Amino acid sequence: MNIPTNLKYTKDHEWVSIDGDIATVGITDFAQKELGDIVYVEVETLDQTLDRDEVFGTVEAVKTVSDLFLPLTGEIIEFNDALEETPETVNSDPYGGGWMVKIKISDNSQIEDLLSSEDYSALIGA
Repeated sequence: MNIPTNLKYTKDHEWVSIDGDIATVGITDFAQKELGDIVYVEVETLDQTLDRDEVFGTVEAVKTVSDLFLPLTGEIIEFNDALEETPETVNSDPYGGGWMVKIKISDNSQIEDLLSSEDYSALIGA
């Protein structure tokens, strides 16, 4: 199981990369394997400010649709447009080209509530 140590994680199986006040968000390797072949990623919250744990989009796999929850309060400033044409990138490269959104973080103190790679490994039993 691929769980990069330089990222933060949520109990909802999202990863977060922090660069100043910008967070890049995607779903974990574990999540994409559980979902199976991803056929569509929908984010209709671009340019909106949402609270932590609010739904910011959905990811659709062959057999299911799953909500995506915002890991930190902030404004969604960018969507990975490449996923419109190649949503399967989330399966093949979840921590790289499969990123989903970038957020301008409103409350940096929430970063402390995210899981470390060790905590996430324990959560999924890896």
